[in-house]
Amino acid sequence: MTSITRYRTLFLSDLHLGSRACQAVPLARFLKHVRCDRLYLVGDVIDMWRLRQKWYFPNEHSKVIRRILKMSERGTEVILIPGNHDEAARHYNGLEFGGVTIKLNAVHDSANGERWLVCHGDRFDLVVQHSRWLARFGGVAYETLVSIDRRVNAVRRMIGRPHLSLSQSVKHRVKQACTFISRFESVLAEAALKDGFDGVVCGHIHKAEVRDIEGVHYYNCGDWIESCTAIGERDDGSVELIDVKKFLAELDGRDSDGDPDPLDQDTTPDWHALPLTTVFASGFREPVEEEVAS
Repeated sequence: MTSITRYRTLFLSDLHLGSRACQAVPLARFLKHVRCDRLYLVGDVIDMWRLRQKWYFPNEHSKVIRRILKMSERGTEVILIPGNHDEAARHYNGLEFGGVTIKLNAVHDSANGERWLVCHGDRFDLVVQHSRWLARFGGVAYETLVSIDRRVNAVRRMIGRPHLSLSQSVKHRVKQACTFISRFESVLAEAALKDGFDGVVCGHIHKAEVRDIEGVHYYNCGDWIESCTAIGERDDGSVELIDVKKFLAELDGRDSDGDPDPLDQDTTPDWHALPLTTVFASGFREPVEEEVAS
């Protein structure tokens, strides 16, 4: 019997499917072992910036989409809030694709009766809003650094050396500068408070966090490039930052994958066969079709 963990609500952000840096395998496995009443996908679900440059969408990435659609089929309300990397989906605000509803922002009513603003957060980032070319360049550079980081640490593991995160070290310095300029977290919390919200759930800056900022609950989902984290709300109203690597390690200790799942079987990934991807295709239809044809 597969071990299932239940949450009232799950929040995931910055999946970056379509990027080689995305950790899709643990993400798909995590989705297999959780159930929730409502799932928020808080932006940058599919990395259209990278897909415009070169097509990359292997079966592992398709499996994540299929897991999300399966959750919807089982009764989970799925809400997708586009981010800056998948902003073309914003044209479909209010529409539903494959059981997934597109919203620019959302209001979540917590189990404790609080109202939380759910948004990706890019509109509070001055670098994205006013220097889009710099943001795109930084995204490519970051992905390259993550790739180098993984190769370096593979060698370090072979020789018995501890993990050394080059990307985290560099990102910490860069994000410190960006956060100092844009005051991302504090400005977002201030905006939520001004609009009468008790909390805000976001992503965008790839920095998982659960804390209070001047009386406002600030929940950042993190990302699926490095941290592999999610925000989970329990039925009693408690909120936790889920370390999915630790979550999966505990599953391994219990040998809890259960019976074979059809979605775990290798199949040929088919972008056009996935209902949800229709919402993203308009953002890069011509470049993608040319790349696939080549």
